[in-house]
Amino acid sequence: MKDNTIKRLIGTLAAGFLICSMVGGCAMENSKPSVLPNELKEEDIKKGSVKTAGSLHDPQIIVGDDGTYYCYGTHMTAATSNDLVTWKSWANKVTKANKIFDNLLVEPFDAFSFVGKNSERRYSVWAPSVIYNKTTGKYMMYFCTTSTYIKSNITVAVSDNIKGPYHYEKTIIYSGFTKSDAIKTNYYDIMGEDKELRKRYITAAGFNNQLWPNAIDPAMFYDKDDRLWMVYGSWSGGIFLLELDKETGDPIHPVTDDDAEIDAYYGKRLIGGGHHPIEGPYIHYDEDTGYYYLFLSYGNLQADGGYQIRVLRAETPDGTYTDLSGKSLGIDGDLDAFADYGTKLMGNYTLPSLDVTYMAPGGQSTFKDKDGKLYIVYHQRYADKGETHNVRVHQMAMNEDGWPCIFPFATSGETLSTEGYSQSDPVGTFYILDHGLSVDSKVNKPVKCSFKNGKISGDLKGEYTVKDGSNYVTITIDGIEYKGVMINMTDEAGNNTFCISAVGNNNHSIWCVHYME
Repeated sequence: MKDNTIKRLIGTLAAGFLICSMVGGCAMENSKPSVLPNELKEEDIKKGSVKTAGSLHDPQIIVGDDGTYYCYGTHMTAATSNDLVTWKSWANKVTKANKIFDNLLVEPFDAFSFVGKNSERRYSVWAPSVIYNKTTGKYMMYFCTTSTYIKSNITVAVSDNIKGPYHYEKTIIYSGFTKSDAIKTNYYDIMGEDKELRKRYITAAGFNNQLWPNAIDPAMFYDKDDRLWMVYGSWSGGIFLLELDKETGDPIHPVTDDDAEIDAYYGKRLIGGGHHPIEGPYIHYDEDTGYYYLFLSYGNLQADGGYQIRVLRAETPDGTYTDLSGKSLGIDGDLDAFADYGTKLMGNYTLPSLDVTYMAPGGQSTFKDKDGKLYIVYHQRYADKGETHNVRVHQMAMNEDGWPCIFPFATSGETLSTEGYSQSDPVGTFYILDHGLSVDSKVNKPVKCSFKNGKISGDLKGEYTVKDGSNYVTITIDGIEYKGVMINMTDEAGNNTFCISAVGNNNHSIWCVHYME
């Protein structure tokens, strides 16, 4: 009896080991101690936030040959940084004294000949985007001049140097023209004198901004074949795309195909229309995933306006761009439900270690640094601080399925683990923040949960699975699967943290933050 009992015990243990090995772990795996330090008690979490001197709307960064980060923004602002945190401003305000341009604000004011001055009787210079032209060897700045929410144009300036000065050369796209002032634009040069065709753009009420774009927020990019493109648009008729001539920087105007939402003058509509709050487009081509990512700002840019960052992706530069749920939003789509389209990466939020609530992130762009790290750049407002705003830079990484995940805190030199993590590593108290899908002033707040042995308990219930030896993790909450990336990083108050950033097929993104000693 004794021998038989021992044999049965050995058989049971062997079967258990076999089952565990088949499912990739079990208690033996989970009993292995985490490599993470002990967690901080909630009362010991330090509070703070990043303060920078850079106050630029719609920031875009281009990296100099010496590694210096050059940032350009709306209202002829510019700043430089060596660490992506501290910014030194060297240009501000639309004045002749501004060193970004050498001829923009001198007679005959060609860049403003169509739009004129704004309601404050000043010139508006918005949303610059700088790219190095591989063909000409020069830096090209595309930006807009505007006077109303309809009447705008996109202009081009060129420099031999990344810091300028940039020399205004031409205006390439116009919006807001009427029958009487279309002669001041390049419309007739491109489209001809056909009066019936003109009705396509100009109704009895004026320019048809429900269907056609506001010509602002340009951003250029090269595709995998080194073709040069420009994405642009804000509210109005949506977001549009035009290919550019690599020698001249001029648009290559396509043939109209309404079924494919392609217009000969404005190019291809990628998303939006009907004057819904979608703007600030930026397309990032990722060589590692092979996808084109369309980053957008939804909402109003004011602190309480629900401004936020969203993303869609496509296999070709001209789309179709879809979100993580597989949906797109063309002019024939349910535009009134625009908030349901596009994967939301970031909105209003707070976390236990922050001493201020972050509001209205947007006006974003992205760049890949020389070390291969991928960053998103945007302007950030704050609760109870009016319309004060600063430049923010967060690192992001692609998850296992090739979707970008923004890490929760401003970058401070953090690096993805080369060894990766195991199932036993995420353990202890995590603060889980769901960015939701709303476009409003609601502040997204974290809930307190516990991670242990693949289970999530506390204010939320769910499961998690780490892909062993990688930075990838899958979290399931209420039947929704979120795929994300793990990283150790220092937060903005100096706390050591272990963070997870993940996106789900419900178009939500979640952040999970674990504070450590």
